[in-house]
Amino acid sequence: MKSLEDALNHRRSCRAFQSTPIAAEELQRLLAPALRAPSNCNTQPWFFHIASGAAIERLRKRLPEDFTAGRVSLDFPYDGKYDGVFRDRQYAAANALYSAMGIERSDREARNEAFMRNFTFFDAPHVGFFFIPEGFHEREACDLGMFAQSVMLLLESAGVHSCPQTALGFLADSIREELAIPAQQKLMFGLSFGYPDTSAGANDCMTDRMDSSEAVVLHS
Repeated sequence: MKSLEDALNHRRSCRAFQSTPIAAEELQRLLAPALRAPSNCNTQPWFFHIASGAAIERLRKRLPEDFTAGRVSLDFPYDGKYDGVFRDRQYAAANALYSAMGIERSDREARNEAFMRNFTFFDAPHVGFFFIPEGFHEREACDLGMFAQSVMLLLESAGVHSCPQTALGFLADSIREELAIPAQQKLMFGLSFGYPDTSAGANDCMTDRMDSSEAVVLHS
């Protein structure tokens, strides 16, 4: 098992996976500590639905078809537009990824193919979906984020890589219907995970991070 510091320093978004699945009982054991994540007033406002086996294959077939056909459904608004340094980081991350994959910025067809792999989960054997209850908002979304980070770090510590995906939030109705999830649970984002394909160029991408002094401001 990796230390927490190692898990944080080495975690990256994996975009190519081996097909080897993780046993259900092992997943339950591995992820159980994530339930100790903090939440406002200990409300624990999260649901984490994991699809594997036949369920993930149904989604792998349906989601690209629904997205291509324009059957988009979001539970929370998203426009992906940023300004200033946030836009710079967004562009730098995209350039780093496409460079690692050998895709030219001008090659729109290849970039679109790379994007559409979101909906087949980069061939991962597992995909999870993070939901919060209907009527909950920003504070509960922060709680969900802490739970999701706990999940990702537990996976990373066990050598299981993952990729958090906002794109999966574009097909909330399709996912709810396919997995028989109650309408009162609202989808924030998804997470593909499994063992990494170390031969894939996409997995060589490591994005930059700001210096700690830019984010951590000490007052005395």
